[in-house]
Amino acid sequence: MPIRTFLEPSRSIDIIHETDVLVVGSGPGGLAAALACARAGVQTTLLERYGCFGGNITQVGVEGFAWYRHPQTIDSEGIGREFEERAKTMGAAMPEPQSISHSLDAEAFKYVADVLVEEAGVTPMLHRMFVAPIIENGQIRGIITESKAGREAIFAKRVIDATGDADIAERAGALTHKTPKAEMMSVSVMFSMCGVNKTRFIEQVKADPQTYKDWAGNGEWDITTDGKEDDMFSPFLRKPFKKALEAGLLPPNLATIAGTWGTVSDQGDLTYLNMVHLYLDGTDPDDLTIGEIGGRKQAMQAVEALKHFMPGCEDAKLRNFGMTLGIRDTRKIDAAYNMTGEDVRGEARFDDSIGIFPEFIDGYGLLILPTTGRYFHVPYRSMVPKGVGRLLVTGRAIGGDKISHAAVRNMMCCAVAGQGAGVAAAISIKTGQDFDSLDIGLVQAELRRQGARIA
Repeated sequence: MPIRTFLEPSRSIDIIHETDVLVVGSGPGGLAAALACARAGVQTTLLERYGCFGGNITQVGVEGFAWYRHPQTIDSEGIGREFEERAKTMGAAMPEPQSISHSLDAEAFKYVADVLVEEAGVTPMLHRMFVAPIIENGQIRGIITESKAGREAIFAKRVIDATGDADIAERAGALTHKTPKAEMMSVSVMFSMCGVNKTRFIEQVKADPQTYKDWAGNGEWDITTDGKEDDMFSPFLRKPFKKALEAGLLPPNLATIAGTWGTVSDQGDLTYLNMVHLYLDGTDPDDLTIGEIGGRKQAMQAVEALKHFMPGCEDAKLRNFGMTLGIRDTRKIDAAYNMTGEDVRGEARFDDSIGIFPEFIDGYGLLILPTTGRYFHVPYRSMVPKGVGRLLVTGRAIGGDKISHAAVRNMMCCAVAGQGAGVAAAISIKTGQDFDSLDIGLVQAELRRQGARIA
């Protein structure tokens, strides 16, 4: 059936704000970009559609920021590490059970992010959603937002698309692509429980320790590793759900339910439960509606299974859901340079590096943990879209293939790219150079000054 159309009347929109650099989206990439740009001495505004900054950390509840880190890992430096360290000093982090890192407290990190934004002098704009770009002569001039205040326009000399889905780039006419829906990585419904008996829970984990090898099987968790990961401890739960299936507590369609837990506190909070995985398109609002409602139902079924079959969870209950779904995989830009699986698996080195990330690959059936000191460069060019000027795209939407995406989509790498994008935008403002002809040496010098590692 043909889609019916409606001609929207033309109207004048108030320009409510003007800035040098506008960052849209405040996940690890956008938050890092805004902080880096402001710290480089350029007027910066950070716009977010929800009521808090932090994206995947605070809105989805993905607290395991660097769960890949091990003694031999050569890890990123810069603002991403600052997120973790600041959270530790502000009481918003706990030791992570499978690595030498700290999980971030999703709720407390909302305040950590507020403090970082305020300290850097970034202009905060919450509760405004991007709806359209403003384009003049092939260059982005600003955006139109929608909020309780209605439609408003924000003008900027440079724009950073940190939406995660390349929303601005797509609507501005840049070249983008999506993995076919049937091949996309799954979407998670994150939740936490309270009232867990920590002693009994940990005793059970120690009595039957799970490894990454135990991920294999049951569809969603079929993985290929390098082999070195197989016998390493993983906070993984499947057996309680198998027992629940056998008892008829879970329906047969949830035979693949399984996943990892993040931390268990002395107060009995079991957090970062990554058990429910759905297959949908994160850019389709109908899919998202189905995912939110169906995902919460599955999460409640998972809670019941854990209460019946996981020692320590007998008297526990749901504490909270994430504010929204955890999306891993939607649009990516066709960039000036598109990263490849060979880049992330072959320790690629680039003259335009804006940061490093360890050889950590998690997605499309592949799990590689960085336990041998291998790492790759993230190139600046992977954030430069084709077809639109004065726009950078950062975070998980940077240019690349499936396997590179399975690496750069991770939150710490998004922060690496974000810091690079923020500094690049600041240098572009200071020098008047366009993004496609920017003096990368100046960008790298400022990144080093900010504590980033680029080589």
